[in-house]
Amino acid sequence: MGLILGLAWAGLPPVARDVLTFGLKEAWACLYGGLMLALLVATYLFFPADAPLARYDFLFLGALGIQAALLVFKLETLDEAKVIFCFHAVGTAMELFKTAAGSWVYPEAAIFRLGSVPLFSGFMYAAVGSYIARAWRLFDLRFHRYPPRWATVTLAVAIYVNFFTHHYTVDLRLGLFAASAAAFGRTTVFFTAHRTHRLPLILGLVLVALFIWFAENIGTFTGAWLYPNQHGTWRPVGVAKLGSWYLLMIISFVLVSLVHRPGQVTAAGPGCCRPGS
Repeated sequence: MGLILGLAWAGLPPVARDVLTFGLKEAWACLYGGLMLALLVATYLFFPADAPLARYDFLFLGALGIQAALLVFKLETLDEAKVIFCFHAVGTAMELFKTAAGSWVYPEAAIFRLGSVPLFSGFMYAAVGSYIARAWRLFDLRFHRYPPRWATVTLAVAIYVNFFTHHYTVDLRLGLFAASAAAFGRTTVFFTAHRTHRLPLILGLVLVALFIWFAENIGTFTGAWLYPNQHGTWRPVGVAKLGSWYLLMIISFVLVSLVHRPGQVTAAGPGCCRPGS
């Protein structure tokens, strides 16, 4: 069987090998998020209404089990787990504020919760961090013209603060979009599927934000959380939410970069993808 698969692989054109390898690596990088999404859908479809354990509490325990399994089977490093814990803390803090402000609600009961926020919700942010950390390793990400750390950290902090302050003062979102373009507009990310390819980093962040937006639509469809316009009758999450996810992606990317130091390349072509000094 191995010989047959090897011959079949050798007979594929390079483009097909790239597409297949990219898809497999993406699926593997999405392991945490994919399992969390599967839990949301499965509990929506099959969780007994009279179960002694609340659905949200089952999701929380399931998320803990997934995180533990990733560490036990060495699918995630301890340093990555520490960053992902930061995602959980940062996400939960935002959830506490946003639910209090009425941005969205968690309509079901739970024992494992802080105020109105069930603790499984923080793992949804952790899933994003896990994806970025795993994809960074699997695709061997390298960068050309990556901005200095002080600039990326300052931008990430400003974005996070604005998620809170825009409820009380001017929303700086447009300025933050412009700042992200200034910081990352010249940055190219090199990633290796079967061969090495390049992509503008901003485009990569937008594509991941789009993927998360699709996942969020599935999450709200299962009733795991709801926006004000989704009560009674479910409606798709507004496209404007993509902007929020794009900004959150920058925070996520910067957090992961504190563990996976951005490796620089010395030229702007895949054939010249050599580590810089």
